Amino acid sequence: MENVDRRSLLAAGVTVLFWASAFVAIRDAGESYSPGALALGRLLSGAAVLVLVLMVRREGFPPRAAWPGILGAGVLWFGVYMVALNWGEQEVDAGTAAMVVNVGPVLIALLSGWLLREGFSRRVLAGIAVSFAGAVVVGFATSAGGSASVLGVLLCVLAAATYAIGVTCQKPALRHASAVQVTTFGCLVGVVACLPFTGQLVTELGTAPLSATVDMIYLGVFPTALAFLTWAYALARTTAAKMGATTYVVPAIVIVMSWLLLSEVPGWLTLLGGVLCLAGVAVSRTGRKAASPVPTEPTAVAAR
Repeated sequence: MENVDRRSLLAAGVTVLFWASAFVAIRDAGESYSPGALALGRLLSGAAVLVLVLMVRREGFPPRAAWPGILGAGVLWFGVYMVALNWGEQEVDAGTAAMVVNVGPVLIALLSGWLLREGFSRRVLAGIAVSFAGAVVVGFATSAGGSASVLGVLLCVLAAATYAIGVTCQKPALRHASAVQVTTFGCLVGVVACLPFTGQLVTELGTAPLSATVDMIYLGVFPTALAFLTWAYALARTTAAKMGATTYVVPAIVIVMSWLLLSEVPGWLTLLGGVLCLAGVAVSRTGRKAASPVPTEPTAVAAR
């Protein structure tokens, strides 16, 4: 059991690392690609990798019982979330976006406790409170002069809401299908949802610099294909609330990446927020008993 938990922690770590890098890549690619086109290009790149993994593992279509969750997660998380986040990051900086989007785990904890009957563990709620405080500190510390576009903030709130509902939809699907199946077909559903942006993508591919296109492909291969697989793997082995709390580490990692890639040195307030994020995750992951993890079959183990 300890080995399984360690694997889920490692998978969650891979997820948050790549999701943090996505905030930086989106900011860069967003200068050349519109929100919808960037989302579609990212999803197409991710779907290509995921379908290849599905074929190598010889996994077919998910059972019928998994499709409601796959459709919900595909439309809301892979579709609406990515468009809203891309648009939001054209209006606000990466730190503010990361802070606002991390309202999502609070909604996940509430939705999973209510709809999935995972309960409301005191440790999870305490961890959420501490980590959310850290995320707020990080967001304010990294915002440009403390000001942000109202439209950008609202778009990030929309991203957080669709992310939370998407995770809540995805969790039951993992009872019936493997992480690879749920992730692959969720991504394909997202592609279909974003097809109206095909014209924009084709046009912008001809004018965007190579670096922006590389960013888009990177977003598809790593923060989408790989990170969503590791997320589903970990989510199948723990509660949605605990996984949601784990993503509070993202703002702290965004700061480090901004420091390394954009030469932005984080201040003491930012570092304090990062420590609070990590402390909250530690609180949420400790405890004598896990809250009813979903049993999984051997086919649910995705190759990482």
